[in-house]
Amino acid sequence: MAGGSAKLRLNNDQLYKFSYATEVLVDRARGSKEGSAGYRISSDVAVNLVWRDPSSKDDQLVQLVMSNIKIDNAVHRSGKSLLKGLTTEGLLGKANLAALTTPFMVHLRNGKAKAFYSYWTEPSVVKNLKRGVASLLQLQLNTGKVIENDVSGRCTVEYKAEKGQVTRTKFLDSCKTAETGFTTHSQVLGVRTKSSSVTVFTLVDGFVQSAKAEETHILAVSARRSTGAKVISQQTLTLMGTEAGPFEAAGKDVAGVVKSLDARLAAVGIIAEKVKSQCKGCPSLFEHWQANKKQFEPDNLSKAKAPRSFLALIQSIRKASKDEVLKVLGSASKSALPQVVDAVTSSQTSASLDAMLEFLNFTDAKGLVLQERFLYACGFASHPNERMLKALLDISKGKIGSPDIKESVVIIMGALVRKLCQKGGHDLPTVAQVKKMILAGPDSTRVESEVQMYLLALKNSLLPEAIPILTKYAESEVGAYSTIALTSLQRYDVNLITDEVKKTVNRVYHQNRRIYEKNVRAAAADVILSSNPSYIDVKNVLLSIGNLPHEMNKYMLSKIQDILHFEMPASKVVRQAMRDMISHNYDRFAKVGSSSAYSGYMAQSTDVMSAYSLDILYSGSGILRRSNMNIYGASNGVQLHGLQVAIEAQGLESLIAATPDEGEQDLESFAGMSALLFDVQLRPVTFFKGYSDLMSKIFSMSGEPMNVVKGLILLTDHSEVIQLQSGLKASAEFQGGLAIDISGGMEISLWYRESKTSVNNRGALVVIGNVTVDMDFVKTGLEVSFETEVSLDFITTVQFSEYPFLVCMQMDKTTFPFSEYLTKYESLPSGKRFVMRKNRKQLVPGSEFPLHQENSNMCKKVFDSNW
Repeated sequence: MAGGSAKLRLNNDQLYKFSYATEVLVDRARGSKEGSAGYRISSDVAVNLVWRDPSSKDDQLVQLVMSNIKIDNAVHRSGKSLLKGLTTEGLLGKANLAALTTPFMVHLRNGKAKAFYSYWTEPSVVKNLKRGVASLLQLQLNTGKVIENDVSGRCTVEYKAEKGQVTRTKFLDSCKTAETGFTTHSQVLGVRTKSSSVTVFTLVDGFVQSAKAEETHILAVSARRSTGAKVISQQTLTLMGTEAGPFEAAGKDVAGVVKSLDARLAAVGIIAEKVKSQCKGCPSLFEHWQANKKQFEPDNLSKAKAPRSFLALIQSIRKASKDEVLKVLGSASKSALPQVVDAVTSSQTSASLDAMLEFLNFTDAKGLVLQERFLYACGFASHPNERMLKALLDISKGKIGSPDIKESVVIIMGALVRKLCQKGGHDLPTVAQVKKMILAGPDSTRVESEVQMYLLALKNSLLPEAIPILTKYAESEVGAYSTIALTSLQRYDVNLITDEVKKTVNRVYHQNRRIYEKNVRAAAADVILSSNPSYIDVKNVLLSIGNLPHEMNKYMLSKIQDILHFEMPASKVVRQAMRDMISHNYDRFAKVGSSSAYSGYMAQSTDVMSAYSLDILYSGSGILRRSNMNIYGASNGVQLHGLQVAIEAQGLESLIAATPDEGEQDLESFAGMSALLFDVQLRPVTFFKGYSDLMSKIFSMSGEPMNVVKGLILLTDHSEVIQLQSGLKASAEFQGGLAIDISGGMEISLWYRESKTSVNNRGALVVIGNVTVDMDFVKTGLEVSFETEVSLDFITTVQFSEYPFLVCMQMDKTTFPFSEYLTKYESLPSGKRFVMRKNRKQLVPGSEFPLHQENSNMCKKVFDSNW
């Protein structure tokens, strides 16, 4: 093999004898080779020139023949070798071994593979291994970037030539292959990947002496990088010597020469082909369901077994037909069925969506629970497609039995629009239709519930085109419209909040055109202070404190202090504005009241930061006006709004013969709860509406909380086929499942002049990562996972027998278990296995999250008065 200026040439009538080896190892992300699982394939490879274009010495047809093939464990363990005593033929089978030793050819032009010739009838695994060997023949001797086709796909590679050595770096992110996977749209909940591929060619006296390739793929859960896996693939091709070989064949072109030598050889492409994996002895979907259905009963949802079973069922559903899915839906008990709907919808295959659309009858109002579970699962979909959105659009155009479901369909369509747009689907026909519908929606009706429905859909969509509409509704006379519009604007990237939007929001807060309810003004203040406020914006907010209703004075004061305490982005400009003694003085900053705003950290690590905020606003009479609990997660500079539970109440002053605050004299009695979960706004629920409904609820209140959202959610969903340069394939699947139960309640005791609101969050989380390398005749893999069960309660107790009334807020996290598992294995089709297992379990102590000192003092008084 002689060196040219930019490529390599083989000599005529010479046989180049190489030794070849490739091995693949799987382990946890930070593991060592000694603890890895994997296998090694070695062989001799004979290479000779078959034909050269007479007019171009760098246009060559090369034949390769593999022989003396051996398969062994990549890591030798004393007395624990899975392959000990097995022959290569015994492992591969006679037919596979014969196919692997059959000659194959590669057409090289200027050092690049233009065609790969093998038998069509050969198994895909065999052809891919041959492609892996052929890919090591591609080489150029000058430095520079080029695009090459090899077994990995069509990739950008960079060559760096030094004396006696050439280094080829393949940019794996650039490789285009036929096999595409999917991943969760949220980076916080997703999986981070890091890959590298480097081949070093050593040349001695102008001949390739060796080629050594190492390829590494690391996958890790963003929120917990220790839950990760690593795949290492290595190849070595070493020249052992040369001897006399066959002469060149005569012919005008490559195709003619190949046909004359062996008519069965065909140009099958150098890029790897798909390998159909066959699961021998795997249960059918129905068999899997029968064995695991107990885990889907409601009583088990708070246990980690529920999301673990949920993830396993999704994997089984993804391989099933529509009829198989319908059979499971039809056999599930009434109590387990909602959880099955979660799993089927979360599977996100054509068959599972078809099954759900056939199973559900949206004209039947009695099916509300199952219909809403289907819609919520669509909203939380990890990788929705246009067809899912089209299905919801068709449902919205048809007859719907329940008004609540009609609202949920439209609200969830907004969430799907956002996710599809994030993936570049702005111009998809269905996306365009739904965008047009929800953008025109608020002005197309005068029915209050329908206007709110469209505004909530826009809140989910985060369409830049919706900002002018939301800005207009921020100044609405209807408090509910203003609140939704303002809380929607707060979710946008601050770069989209224009000066015009800021002027409008300032008008609302300062009541330049009309009187607004307190919670509307509080929402406006949130937008002002979170949208890169100017010095004048902040100064005007500070000057307003002291001229607001009593409780709002205290709320805004607490809000400003929270910005400073938590070092929020606006803290710098707030400090500047507070240097002015007119804005910042004792009279202004010594206002009494019970309303408050507070933020704190729930958890901080190198992988993820979790923060919470609690805002609570009262009316002047001591009755709750708005309670807002938020939990955020941030990883690698990206934030996720994990949870928001808002409780709103109005028009309750008549219960205690109190005077309503300014702008709230004519409000209808109402209390309700709204939840936003993983960046998806859900349909709000109503505790009561109207005076008669209020009185009946007060006298029938059981203290039992009302369910807001309950079910199984697929949080993390990453599927990827990793095509290795050796021709082997690694399959990576990372899934995270959450069983969640969020409920809220409000109790009012007129006798004790006390009210209590509660938000209860129960959850069980399981995240599982699987990486396997399966060659049909030998398989190696790894599973990493962690699981936990958590309970978080937020309770507010108010005693309004005197002013200032006593308020006690409690945010408690119970002691919870946390477990991590690691399994590495090697297995044969016969069932023979080698398995290594590790696990770590711990109990994480519970805690009461700290709030401000004032709250601690009040809680002491409340509990003392109750004894």
